[in-house]
Amino acid sequence: MTDLVLVAREGPAALVTLNRPAKRNALSIDLRLALAEVLEALSTDPGVSAIGLTGAGSAFCAGMDVTQFGGDEAHKRVLVESSVRCFSALAGCSKPTVALVNGPALAGGFALALLCDVRVAAPEARFGFPEVGRHIPPSYAAAAWALPPAVARDLCLTGRTIDAGEALSLGVVSRIGDGRGALEEIAGAPAAATSEVKRRILLERKGASGSQLMGVEIRALYLALVGEEPPTSQNGGF
Repeated sequence: MTDLVLVAREGPAALVTLNRPAKRNALSIDLRLALAEVLEALSTDPGVSAIGLTGAGSAFCAGMDVTQFGGDEAHKRVLVESSVRCFSALAGCSKPTVALVNGPALAGGFALALLCDVRVAAPEARFGFPEVGRHIPPSYAAAAWALPPAVARDLCLTGRTIDAGEALSLGVVSRIGDGRGALEEIAGAPAAATSEVKRRILLERKGASGSQLMGVEIRALYLALVGEEPPTSQNGGF
């Protein structure tokens, strides 16, 4: 199972590679479980400050391995539970995550990229939720977390595929390139600062409002610079 996910460490950066190139890194049950295990381990590794996610070969990830769909009730339960564990491990990862989208990121592969904090697209990258045309609802939750509402609704309802240039213009990605620069920049920044930013990203994903996030920031500022809790009048209502 471990050969399905490769991990390359360079200082505080960990690059995780989906390693199923013959299947365009389609997410089989074993790949989902292996990815979850790797992300869970890296999330608690004190030597890791940032995690990159990419795909082996010409694709980032083609989505779920649909050849494994169906089967008996026990198999269907494994399908769901492995999916929940995999996507939850990425969505809740305590370390900043960067998607190095080296090729097509489609369906569940697009959702993986959207769950990363930063996305960088290679010129040949493509993004989309084509599963809507096969009567499978896309991951609107992942899209809504990462994208402006109009863009999330457009891509989830139409299933259209966009190239790297349009992805940049719509805010799906923040840069076009191989992504290693972004990973190195984040990993090379002070870990205490980036981990605090990531903590606030997770709070936002859990539904924290703008005023609540401001309260968290005010508290962190007081603790860092004054060494005590802020007065009630300065806590931003949090």
